[in-house]
Amino acid sequence: MALPPLVEPGPALTPERTARYARTTQLPGFGPVAQRRLQAARVLVVGAGGLGSAVLPLLASAGFGTIGIVDDDRVEPSNLPRQAIHTPSAIGRPKVESAAAAVRALDDATDVRLFAERLTAENARHILSGFDLVLDGSDNFPTRYLVDDAATLGGIPVVWGAVHQTGGQVGLSWAAQGPTYRDLFPVPPAPGSVASCAEAGALPSVCGVIGGLMVSEAIKLVTGTGDPLLGRVTIHDALRGTFRELVYERDPQAAPVTQLIDYDLFCGVSDTMSPAELNARLAAGEPHTLLDVRETWEADIVELPGSLLVPLGVVQRDPAGVAERLPGDPLVIICHHGIRAETARQLLADVGAPGVVLAGGLDAWARDVDPALPRY
Repeated sequence: MALPPLVEPGPALTPERTARYARTTQLPGFGPVAQRRLQAARVLVVGAGGLGSAVLPLLASAGFGTIGIVDDDRVEPSNLPRQAIHTPSAIGRPKVESAAAAVRALDDATDVRLFAERLTAENARHILSGFDLVLDGSDNFPTRYLVDDAATLGGIPVVWGAVHQTGGQVGLSWAAQGPTYRDLFPVPPAPGSVASCAEAGALPSVCGVIGGLMVSEAIKLVTGTGDPLLGRVTIHDALRGTFRELVYERDPQAAPVTQLIDYDLFCGVSDTMSPAELNARLAAGEPHTLLDVRETWEADIVELPGSLLVPLGVVQRDPAGVAERLPGDPLVIICHHGIRAETARQLLADVGAPGVVLAGGLDAWARDVDPALPRY
């Protein structure tokens, strides 16, 4: 069922804009008024990675008048295959700046608003308050729940997308009109049980498919056309070339969202140490055992001096044996982004060797402590 248009129409289109969007406005049920709604719409994109790279050019080309971009990361070489909005010349540049340049190249009349910062419980409501809807392309569960809760409190819809290896999902969360992300996923998965794109990989074309579906949802919401994915999730399997649909409803027993919380704690990501804190402790000469659970080929690219390399597979096969061989100093477990380290932490804690995870892994260390280190 179509919903009322989310945005009131903006001013009449100029002759140049009328000609530019002629192939869109001639669509059945669309027309110039719908294009004027897009021109007046303000959409926030969370993440300028794989999904953001697919979403942002389509939003700009479709004529969304205001586009916000939230991301605190920088472009690195391993981003390029699936994050097509960034080019090799942008390596080392903040992703929001690289993405904004691409958006402005497509339409220099677009009002691009940049937030080169991590979305947190402290700033989320303020950032979202300036927008009509959110497109969430984040790749971690704390951010997804944060975005959904902040949007619920702000009364705005969230189109969310997720990509994992060769498949992906798209859904719409809007408490004012129907079910939310929390109705579909009331409890986050156990820490370490679902790898991020950086850990598990993602087929570049899947980012394009899921990103395109997300923009279609945004267009439908703004213009009041079509049947939005409210209470439905579209699931794509690229290897089989298929799409299927999951239907869900509100959870009548769900607790209402009344405030933003500690989302790392909610998602079980609590036993961590920040790169800055570890750096300060190492500089002070405090003893630590640094356990690196990445693969050998990753350690050949970059590693922290003095760390012990024990790939996660070894820890999984014999956690007690690994624990027995560890020195008695406080244990800090390291991987690329923190996902594998959390899995290792749980395994070792279960056999009597408690430790903490380096939050964000070596990627965060290179970003926050030692930018000269290679990022892969």
